[in-house]
Amino acid sequence: MKKISYIISLNILLAFPVFAETAQEKGLTIAMEQDRRDSGWMDRSAELSMTLRNAQGEEKKRHLRNMALEVDGDGDKSLTLFDEPRDIKGTVFLSHTHATNPDDQWIYLPALKRIKRISSGNKSGPFMGSEFAYEDLSSQEIDKYSYKYLRDEQIDGHESFVTERTPRYENSGYTRLVTWTDKTIYQPRKIEYYDKKNTLLKTLTFHQYQQHLDQYWRAQVMEMVNHQTQKSTTLEWHNDQFKNGLASRDFEKNSLKRLR
Repeated sequence: MKKISYIISLNILLAFPVFAETAQEKGLTIAMEQDRRDSGWMDRSAELSMTLRNAQGEEKKRHLRNMALEVDGDGDKSLTLFDEPRDIKGTVFLSHTHATNPDDQWIYLPALKRIKRISSGNKSGPFMGSEFAYEDLSSQEIDKYSYKYLRDEQIDGHESFVTERTPRYENSGYTRLVTWTDKTIYQPRKIEYYDKKNTLLKTLTFHQYQQHLDQYWRAQVMEMVNHQTQKSTTLEWHNDQFKNGLASRDFEKNSLKRLR
């Protein structure tokens, strides 16, 4: 996940503090510090509860498992397996994030007994009927965005940097993302997603952060609200485990049909 070019840039900024940072430089510096603090976790596994709500407030529940692998020099890999309800049990989603190249993503649909590749042009589509898009599930690699510092602001009692990220990869469904990053733990408290018309589309908020391995902070609750449809999706994380000994072979496309 570390990018040599950005590390060099950060060293230059720190070595010559007499020069005022531009908004773009400060935005990049914040992103780099967040990446530095969150490197070295190796792998993670967890159980999740997903709650889908329609505009009338009616709910549907889903239960799933997730595994993730930190990849040095490239984006992370993740695998999500649905356990409930019965009609989607056995569905598996696999994502290989890349820093600059298009992400590789596949989904195994047990009803069809086939693995379907998610095309680059379809990554802005909804993930399994939720308010999360396929591209929201990729790891946030530094090279995927350009950055701009906007201001400092307090959110829910937490002092935060407010920055703007502009996707640099093709086929993103967003023009920009505005992120509130906690100054203490360097994790997001809120992200606003703006659509291709530069209109606010969704807001993702992060709650109940817990620290793991005395270093890595993870939100236990994430809520995505779609302002245009009035729908929402809540993800609750349970039983987080780090450094389980997972390897690249656990995230291979050909293994999707065998997972249970």
